[in-house]
Amino acid sequence: MILEVAVLNVKPGRTQDFEKDFQTAAQYISSIQGYIKHSLQKCIEVDNQYLLLVEWTSVEAHEVGFRQSPQYQEWKALLHDYYNPFPQVLHYKSL
Repeated sequence: MILEVAVLNVKPGRTQDFEKDFQTAAQYISSIQGYIKHSLQKCIEVDNQYLLLVEWTSVEAHEVGFRQSPQYQEWKALLHDYYNPFPQVLHYKSL
């Protein structure tokens, strides 16, 4: 299992729209082979910051299976305009 981690800084004043659109976008990521589960956490101290955690069977499931899919284009169209700056996405594995 691989854990994808992204800190999402949403443009001020756009958090409610982001949360609504994320609910729609979740269907796209969850339809990909190799997807296990995800969670979106809202920061308590920083109002417009979120933590996205996605479990995948492999890095390739995320980087190839999702990012090279038509579903990613839908995800991107819904969500990428909300971020400032664009998030760094990293992958982690259990020891």
